[in-house]
Amino acid sequence: MQEGLNLEEPLLMNLENTVYLKDNKLVMVDRRKLPGEIAPVTCSNYEDVARAIEDMVVQGAGDIAIAAGFGLYLAAVDLEESNSDFNMGKLENAVTRLCATRPTGFHLVALLDKAMKKVRGDKRPASVVIHEVLEDVLLRQRGMSQATGRHAEPLLNSGDTILTHCFAGPGLLYMLKYAKENGKEIRVICTETRPYLQGARLTAWSVSQLGLETILITDNMPAHFMSRGVIDKVFTAADRIAMDGTVANKIGTLQLAILAKYYNIPFYILGYGGPDKRTLNGADIPVEERNPQEVLEFRGIPVSGPDVKAFYPAFDLTPGNLVTGVITETGVQMSE
Repeated sequence: MQEGLNLEEPLLMNLENTVYLKDNKLVMVDRRKLPGEIAPVTCSNYEDVARAIEDMVVQGAGDIAIAAGFGLYLAAVDLEESNSDFNMGKLENAVTRLCATRPTGFHLVALLDKAMKKVRGDKRPASVVIHEVLEDVLLRQRGMSQATGRHAEPLLNSGDTILTHCFAGPGLLYMLKYAKENGKEIRVICTETRPYLQGARLTAWSVSQLGLETILITDNMPAHFMSRGVIDKVFTAADRIAMDGTVANKIGTLQLAILAKYYNIPFYILGYGGPDKRTLNGADIPVEERNPQEVLEFRGIPVSGPDVKAFYPAFDLTPGNLVTGVITETGVQMSE
């Protein structure tokens, strides 16, 4: 696996640029500090990885899943080095801990389940098997992102201004890259996405690295721009899609979908691998509630009074009837 950074493309276009093994430890570029600082965080064991995921060092459903997979790899390495008799129960404890870090997204659980099934059916050391799984998943993730971007690109017309929310992943960047290569002029408006500012720090920065006109707005501005006819299409990603079409994504997605419906603006989901077949209905998707202190502070600075309370659901659920189409690695599924 690659060690180090490739700055010939947007830093976040491919996960190998920012999450990689070095000296059998996991190195993650701290996304909380981008773009102002490229700061590596080194994880020596799976508990370090779990805390890093919880603390938002890595962000984006697919990228979080890969990081958790590396955490499982580190757990296997530790067990193999400390025990001559490998203890599968302890490895399963690591899976339980890692799965608990971000309950809304399904990619993390799916990847760890896949790795454990491979481990149970293979006589080789667990670390070797898990490493192979991660290599395959990384390769597949890049291909999936490229294919999703390819299928999304024809939805763009030259002159479009699109709105996006949070960090929609490399599929968005590939979509824009292919549009630019095809001579299309696209302008991108990014919501800042409080409280972690993924839209400002990750998406807007990455899009600007592609050389496209990039505009940053606050989370309470989209209705204004939609009402003025500025926005032609909306693209977001999904942390999970239920079989009934319900989309779980970063909090704020639902209100954008409602606004887009009202103003008759196409609202697309970059769905990558598609719906989670194990989640039949939106009601089955747990919505993670994060520490309210994250709302009461801005980069550690209090933004209100000491007696003010807050609430922070990290995701919301958008009904499928508000979605124009879901774009995956296999094509575009338009809503009926």
